[in-house]
Amino acid sequence: MDNRTKNLKIGRMANVAENLFLVILVFYPLRHINWGLDLWDTGYNYANFQYMGTEHMDPMWLFSTYLSNVVGNLLMKLPNGGSLMGMNIYTGLTVSLLAVAGYFFCIRKLHISPWIAFVGEFVAISLCWCPTAVLYNYLTYVLFLACMILLYRGLTEGKNICLVLAGACLGANVLVRFSNLPEAAMILAVWAYDGAAWAREKKGGTVRGEGLWRKLGQHTFWCFAGYGSFLLALLGFIHVKYGFGNYVAGIQRLFAMTDTATDYKADSMLRGMIDIYKENMYWVKRIGVILAAGILFFAAVDFLLQRHGKWKNTVWWWWGRILLASTGAVSLVWLFLKGFRISEGAAGRVAFLGTLHPSLLFLAALVLGLVLFAAEGWLLQKRCGTERALWWESRFLWGAVSVAMLIWLYANQFCTVEFLWHGPISYGPMLRPGILFLMLSMLVGAVRFLDPKSSEREKLISAMVVLVVLLTSLGSNNKVYPSMNNLFLAAPYTLWQCWRFCRNVGEKHIGRIALSAFPAKGLLAAFLCMCLFQFVGFGARFAFAEGTGVYDLTATVENNAVLRNIKMDPNKARWLTELSACVEERGLQGREVILYGYVPSLSYYLQMPPAFNSWSDLLSYSYDTMAESLAEEERQIREGTEEKPVVLVNYMQAGLEEDDKWKLIQEFMENNGYVRTWQNNRFALYE
Repeated sequence: MDNRTKNLKIGRMANVAENLFLVILVFYPLRHINWGLDLWDTGYNYANFQYMGTEHMDPMWLFSTYLSNVVGNLLMKLPNGGSLMGMNIYTGLTVSLLAVAGYFFCIRKLHISPWIAFVGEFVAISLCWCPTAVLYNYLTYVLFLACMILLYRGLTEGKNICLVLAGACLGANVLVRFSNLPEAAMILAVWAYDGAAWAREKKGGTVRGEGLWRKLGQHTFWCFAGYGSFLLALLGFIHVKYGFGNYVAGIQRLFAMTDTATDYKADSMLRGMIDIYKENMYWVKRIGVILAAGILFFAAVDFLLQRHGKWKNTVWWWWGRILLASTGAVSLVWLFLKGFRISEGAAGRVAFLGTLHPSLLFLAALVLGLVLFAAEGWLLQKRCGTERALWWESRFLWGAVSVAMLIWLYANQFCTVEFLWHGPISYGPMLRPGILFLMLSMLVGAVRFLDPKSSEREKLISAMVVLVVLLTSLGSNNKVYPSMNNLFLAAPYTLWQCWRFCRNVGEKHIGRIALSAFPAKGLLAAFLCMCLFQFVGFGARFAFAEGTGVYDLTATVENNAVLRNIKMDPNKARWLTELSACVEERGLQGREVILYGYVPSLSYYLQMPPAFNSWSDLLSYSYDTMAESLAEEERQIREGTEEKPVVLVNYMQAGLEEDDKWKLIQEFMENNGYVRTWQNNRFALYE
């Protein structure tokens, strides 16, 4: 086969692989479109889309997430947009868009290997724990990614229009979710790029100092021109449709809600992010100790190899090898025992080895490790000589240590493998590995940015990765969970840089001491393999429902068109079947409803518009605001301008009877002659 034929064959295989990658990235995000029934976020957001406007929505949430509600309302008008599965498909395609856009950007502009880009995007999809119905999150990620792509092209290709459009994306994001304001800090990446380019040119003696400020000013102007003009245009549209005063009042309430919802305070949200990183430093420190020990071990191996010529066949050579072998074996056995040990009293026992005392087990394992190590070394010496044997011995041992580290992490509940068996699944499989992956992404980005050998383009993308991890979680009370949901650039970038490190980086010499990169490579490879296993397993099994994952998807609701073909827990199916039958029998579809008991989704599932707010249980909806809304409802009822809304409550909600806002609703019902007309073992209906 000549080279031309071979190249054509390789090209065809690459095209087939890329097409397969794209098919997976488009359809894999839709794997759970009929999984589970969420009574919280999913239906709540769809109800806001369907009943968008000041009549049925809380103005605070209408205006603070305005563009996401507009897009959701448009999706409702598409074919099959009136069903839960149809909307799950349409909103799920935002994840497909993120993955495909990220993939093409990585392979076309960053020149990342297609298989690494694909694995990175697959990981990012798997970590999307948030229901896609929460469009104000996913549209945020879409516009954020678009901004980074446009910034990269605008700066590296000299296209000012791209800078304007990048600014416009971030300006629009303020109306997708008002708390996206901190994303304006992406201008730091622009300044970092300009600074790096200026430093390189100055080093070559081609520019003067004032050139930096001129370039910074130009690029900043174009970015903020797009940001400000697009934001003002959208605010002008809101002013024409709703009145700017109503918008300002809604946003003022957004700031005021921190009086009751303290987790939305800026210091509380920032502290939540910092605390979770600090908490996971427990694992970072211990992995760092293992890494430091590995570096010292390989430095000792290198020292012994340097002395081989002088010490060959002397007592120093054999004592050196025995010392290194003993040290490595002790470390390996200690990690294994630490991983499999359980606490039973003062002495402790090793679970899988019965009742033997740990010291006896340690001695036996040490002897066995040394025997195996010596036997392996003898065989290698016969085949490749003493020096090469020691080189292979050290790497063989460190590979075992890397595996032992994983056993230690799993045994010490660093993460769970709930996805391997049938049953409920939480965030345990991905939480700590995900946080460490975020820390790794920021570390890699910072190192590459500070590396004087990195090009301006690499410094730019590195700065962007650090900023996207930090900024995505700002403005959210979910700690660092949003950042784990938005790794469509950071995941492929991190895997790419780790691949380059493992492939290209060798020894670094400090004087006569050689510091090997192999310990870091071994631990990094082990950690990334664990991450891939945990993230893919989590993504395959997890679908959001009431803050955790779904399970026992063996039932459906047959008498509700919105919920058709949705698989769910039998208990939920029974409750919703009975409730849907009641609504149908009493002709309540289209009637306004007051919901309480953490069941905001019922407004959408039952096609009953909320009287004022479908999720009034939340602390962000204050007692005083509810009192005003109920007073307005009562006034309209007495004037005859509005029919009495139905009251539907989940009376099994914990702490309901002591809830002050529920007492307000009870008082409202007493004043207006409500009676309970239906009840099952979960819900009660009042008319």
